[in-house]
Amino acid sequence: MREWVPVPGSTRGDLALAAVREFAALGYAGVAVTDLATAAGVTTGALYHHFGSKKGLYRVVRDDVERRVLDRMEGAAQARAEDGPAAAVRAALLVGFDWASGQGMARLLAEPHPGRRADPGADPVAELLAGISGGGVALAAVLVSAWRAALWLTTEGTPANDARQALAALRLDLPVSPGGQPSGPVR
Repeated sequence: MREWVPVPGSTRGDLALAAVREFAALGYAGVAVTDLATAAGVTTGALYHHFGSKKGLYRVVRDDVERRVLDRMEGAAQARAEDGPAAAVRAALLVGFDWASGQGMARLLAEPHPGRRADPGADPVAELLAGISGGGVALAAVLVSAWRAALWLTTEGTPANDARQALAALRLDLPVSPGGQPSGPVR
């Protein structure tokens, strides 16, 4: 459950909503503290008071957007779970891509997080791949990196449909599903 939901009209809420728009459009490095304050109609002091720093505001925004996309990815994976882990992973990646690109969050979710090394998207994918010979954790990291790369392509002018097709073209040859049944390739 989310710790905090932005309330429109509150200083903290206005800053968070402006930050979503600014970071989604320009990325972390492309936005200055003064840009964020101006977009929210507040002072830079208000930003520092409520979030401590630009990175603190980014963390709140990024964590919220990642939670939203991961919720959708987990739902898609659950819907395809009976078809095996390869189908569940593929559904999760495509639904996550569709949501992120459709909501204008491709840049925000594709860029590296300036304050974090671990990728929160890899954990749910690794859980789906648990029991796969060859290491589900490493495969999850590679797949989530491909997902983020497909999102990044859209920020550089590649049509979303082309990037989605590239992501959909990934073939997962998984030798064994968690239930011990051969899962076979999923296209």
